[in-house]
Amino acid sequence: MPLSLNLLFYSPVSETFHFLLSFNRFMKSSKIIFGGLFILLTTIVSRPIVFAKSNRINLLLVTVDDMSCDSVGIYGCKLKGTTPNMDRLATQSVRFEHAHVTVGNCMPCRNVMFSGLISHNNQVEGFYQVTEPGWPHMADLLKDAGYYAAIRGKVSHSAPYQPYAWDDDLTILPNGEKAHMKDAKSFGESTTRGINKANELDKPFFLSINISDPHKPFWSQVRGGGRDPHVPSRIFKADEVPVPGFLFEDPEVREELALYYSSVRRADDCLGEILKALKKSGQWENTMIVFLSDHGMPLPFAKTQLYHHSTRTPLMVRLPNVTEAGRLEKRHMVSVVDLLPTILDSLNISKPKRLDGRSFYSLLKGKAQEDRGFVIKEYNENAGRSRDPMRAIQSKKYLYLFNPWSNGERVFATATNGTVTCKRMIKLAEEDEKMNERLELYKYRVPEEFYKVSKDPDCLENLINYPTQEKELKKLQSALENWMIETNDPMLECFRNRDDPDFVEAYIQQLESESDLRRKSNKPIPKAKRQKKKS
Repeated sequence: MPLSLNLLFYSPVSETFHFLLSFNRFMKSSKIIFGGLFILLTTIVSRPIVFAKSNRINLLLVTVDDMSCDSVGIYGCKLKGTTPNMDRLATQSVRFEHAHVTVGNCMPCRNVMFSGLISHNNQVEGFYQVTEPGWPHMADLLKDAGYYAAIRGKVSHSAPYQPYAWDDDLTILPNGEKAHMKDAKSFGESTTRGINKANELDKPFFLSINISDPHKPFWSQVRGGGRDPHVPSRIFKADEVPVPGFLFEDPEVREELALYYSSVRRADDCLGEILKALKKSGQWENTMIVFLSDHGMPLPFAKTQLYHHSTRTPLMVRLPNVTEAGRLEKRHMVSVVDLLPTILDSLNISKPKRLDGRSFYSLLKGKAQEDRGFVIKEYNENAGRSRDPMRAIQSKKYLYLFNPWSNGERVFATATNGTVTCKRMIKLAEEDEKMNERLELYKYRVPEEFYKVSKDPDCLENLINYPTQEKELKKLQSALENWMIETNDPMLECFRNRDDPDFVEAYIQQLESESDLRRKSNKPIPKAKRQKKKS
C-alpha cells in the first residue's frame, strides 16, 4: 500500500471521542438527559470531512512538447550540454529506459495521459472537441480529493473540450495578459503563483506545467517576423549537432537541427525555472514530480508517427520517501496510458473502475511487475483532421505497425511536411534513388512494417517479409489482437482481415465517408481526408 503520508483525512470525531466519553459519564452522574450529548455527537459526525493540507503530497506534472528522448543528455544524446536541468532531475528520480507515449501527436497523447484510456475509448482521437467524453479527467479526480488543480500551457490540448474546469489557467498573467509560451522565467512565475494560490486555499496542489519548446516555431524563428527575445542559455551550431539516423546528412537539415537543439536547451531552461520555484516554495520534499515529453521531434519520421523515436519518452518520476534517486528502471516497459492510475496510487486516491492503463506504482518502489513486455500505440488523425488510422505494438526488441490506410495512392498527412528537412528530402529525391525510396515510404508507407528496434531503432529495414522473423512477428500480432479485443477497438475486424485488401479498403472508405458526413454537419469531430494520387 502507498505510504499513509500521501493522503490523510482529518475527522473531528477522533479528537473529541475520549472527551465525549468523559462528558457522558459526567452527565449521567449529574442526571442530565443523554439526548443532549447525542445531538452534539450527531452534529460533529455529520460535519463534512476536511482535507488537511499538512503532509499531503503535491503533484507537479511537467511536459515538454515535441522532444525526442535521445535529445536528453542522460538518455544518450550525442550533443553535450542539451539538457543540464533534465539530467539533474534524472539523478533525483527514477528514470525509465523503456517508456513510451501511445501516439506521436499532441492532443490525443495528452488525453490518454489524463484519462488512463486509449484513444478509441477516451474519444479524443484527433484535434476536436468531445463535449461528453464519459470519463473523469486527472484534474477532476484530484480536485475531488481536495487538491487545487491548475495548468500552464497546452490548455486547449489537455482536455476533451474547452473551457475545462481547472481551478486556474496559470498561462494568464495577473494583469490579464497571456504569458509568452517561449519565456523561461514566466514558467517559474506561473509555478510560484500556483503554489501560492494552493497555500491560500490551504490545499495541496496539482500543477500541470506544459513547456512549449522544442515545438515549432524553433528558437529565432518568430511568428510574424522580428527578433526572438527569448534566448536559450546555449545556442548550438549546425556543424556540431548530430543528425538522427532516420534523417540524412545535408547542410540545410543541419541548420534546422541546430535550431531544434537550441530549442531543446530553452525547454531545459524552462524546467530549471519551474524546479527553482518549487524549491524556493519549501515544497520540494513534499511534492511528486513527473516529467516527460509528449512525443518525438517535429521532423519527418518522428512526429505524427508510431515509430520508435516517435513515441519513446524520457519519463522521470520523483516521489518523496518512495523512489530511489538516480535509479534506472530498464526491466519493464511502461506507457503514458499507465500514468493516471500510477499517480492515483502514489497519492492514495481511488482509481476509476474503467481504465485501459495499469499502475506501475510498484516499479517506483523498485519491485517487479508481470506483463510489462510491450506497449500499444494508436494513431487516428492529425491536426488537419486527415483520417489515417494505424495500430502498433512494441517490445524491447521489435516494433510492428499496421497501416490500413496505405494503399499505394493515399498520401499520409503529417505535421512535418512544411519543415526544411521535408522540403530538402523532396528536392534531393529528384536525383537520388535512395532518397526517393525514403520519400515514397514517408508519403505512402506500406500496409505492415516490422523492425528489430534493439538493433535498428531508426526503423530503416522493414523485416515484414523475412521468414526468419515470422515467429516474433506472429507473437506481436497476436498480442495486439488480444489488446484490441480487450479494449473493444473498432478496428479489430479490419486487423483480422488485413490480408484481404478489398476488405481493408472498404473499411477505410467507410471511415472517410462517415468523416465527410460529420464534417458537412458542422459537428466538431473528425473531417475526412482527401485522397491524393501519385504524380
